[in-house]
Amino acid sequence: MITTRRALLGGLAVLPPFCALPALARTETADTALDTVFAADPAPAMGAMIIGRTGVQWSAVRGVRRQGEPDAVTLDDRWHLGSNTKAMTAALFARLVEQGRARWAMPLTEAFAHLAVDPAWAGATVDDLMHHRAGLLDADVIGRDWLMVARSDPAGLPQQRDVIAARALARPPGGPRGTFAYGNANYMLLGAVIERITGGSWEDAMRSEVFGPLGMPSAGFGPPQAGAAPRDNAWGHRASLGRRTAMAPSDPGADNPFALAPAGMAHMTLADYAKFIGVFLNEGDGWLTPETLHILTTPAAGRGPGYACGWGVVQQPWAGQSGPGPMLAHEGTNTMWHAFAAVAPQRGLAVVTLANDYTTGGTGCQQLGQRLIQISTVA
Repeated sequence: MITTRRALLGGLAVLPPFCALPALARTETADTALDTVFAADPAPAMGAMIIGRTGVQWSAVRGVRRQGEPDAVTLDDRWHLGSNTKAMTAALFARLVEQGRARWAMPLTEAFAHLAVDPAWAGATVDDLMHHRAGLLDADVIGRDWLMVARSDPAGLPQQRDVIAARALARPPGGPRGTFAYGNANYMLLGAVIERITGGSWEDAMRSEVFGPLGMPSAGFGPPQAGAAPRDNAWGHRASLGRRTAMAPSDPGADNPFALAPAGMAHMTLADYAKFIGVFLNEGDGWLTPETLHILTTPAAGRGPGYACGWGVVQQPWAGQSGPGPMLAHEGTNTMWHAFAAVAPQRGLAVVTLANDYTTGGTGCQQLGQRLIQISTVA
């Protein structure tokens, strides 16, 4: 059973100090960087890529799909993105805005007009949810008690998310509005807003507005698997007493309850994730307008870390053209997988690192990400 807050719900991206990149040998390449990090055994398998404006510049994988078994991971394997799903959910909402079906700064009282909303939520908006500044705290609505029963809830996913929204909004916010407080409940409510607008599930909206238009056929939800044969894809690994255990996709403990999906349960291949990242390297890439992309990548004003819509944002020397520029970054985990992405829109450059383990895989993903950034920026 997952018990810690970060393990239970995933955490805000830990943004490494890329301004202090490690000194690398002149001969280091992306492949040797991956080999060096992977040799330290961060996970049974790792995948990584460098992305430019024209697409994937380099990608590679190392390792095996399951600890102790010989099946090698491949470039066609799907990887769990954890909380990196949030940027996709925010971009989906942006698509609805561009279609005239939603609007920025929509009050929660309007988005959930069918619910009894406590007066203390007056003034709170959907944008506040995307910026984690609505005052909504995970512990108030999706704590351990919820996790114990959510997987067996017979209701449909839109109904489950609507119940979570009703529970959250029926009482005053647990935290002060305007103050950053990272939490998956924010994006679960955003998923519920999308469902109210579209009349279907968040999953269906993701397929029709994100995965389909961007050409991401491998994309799906929950524990990754390729087709009907679960063993034809890497599995996530749970750590216990210093040992890794491969988690079959059919195991109920292989992921969080599906009601949480808008906050962190997308999976896909490296190549398909690169298509989504490319949107942020190409001013929307024709899928979103540059103006919309600016909104999605601009942090909210106020105290706390720079957080836009599903992205942490910091200024980094490597990310600018002639000086520091904005780096969009996020990490995701369901405690069995780890995903890391760093995107420099001004440079037209991004790196992604992935692992099918969380405990040491997270550190490995960060280390490899730093090395790949240095390699790609001095090339």
